[in-house]
Amino acid sequence: MKSGRFVVSGTDTDVGKTVFAAGLAGLLGARYWKPVQAGLPADSDMAAELAGVEIVPEAYRLRLAASPHQGAAEEGITIDAQTLVPPDGPLVIEGAGGVMVPLSRQTLFIDVFARWQIPLILCARTRLGTINHTLLSIAALRARCVPLLGVAFIGEAHAESEKIITEIGQVRRLGRLPMIQPLTRLRLAEAFARAFDAADFA
Repeated sequence: MKSGRFVVSGTDTDVGKTVFAAGLAGLLGARYWKPVQAGLPADSDMAAELAGVEIVPEAYRLRLAASPHQGAAEEGITIDAQTLVPPDGPLVIEGAGGVMVPLSRQTLFIDVFARWQIPLILCARTRLGTINHTLLSIAALRARCVPLLGVAFIGEAHAESEKIITEIGQVRRLGRLPMIQPLTRLRLAEAFARAFDAADFA
């Protein structure tokens, strides 16, 4: 595993990956990179505001809020996954949507994660349905030999769901980030420090 470099993906879209990734980048003092952005405004704008770290420009910045393969097709382009090469140094990389999102008709984001071999943090909701979605995502990651650091839960506490996922999935529970209102850089940093152990990302 490569130190100080993490991929943040999710069990689905809108699970809170960007907020988590911003919190992690702020904690580590790492740069933030979302290589494929589908839909505007860009998540990198939120990450810059919440983390106050350097933002690496997207490799693909697509206007349509849809699966990246569809967003690219709408603009008459094809995403070339081989061009997605993480820059050197401490880095938090945010994927688009869930782990199995297609970048093209030939390549899923999970295939890129497997090539990178950078430790991945899986963000999962705590609400109903998360057990199935999270265990399926864990199984898919392991089938492709993606190094899985652990699961970060996001939302209100649901101890039994979190427990059964970690037991059956045989995966580390990194912590749980609650919903933060209002969401500011300071409040995120404080909540992140309470919810997660920095040593887990050392």
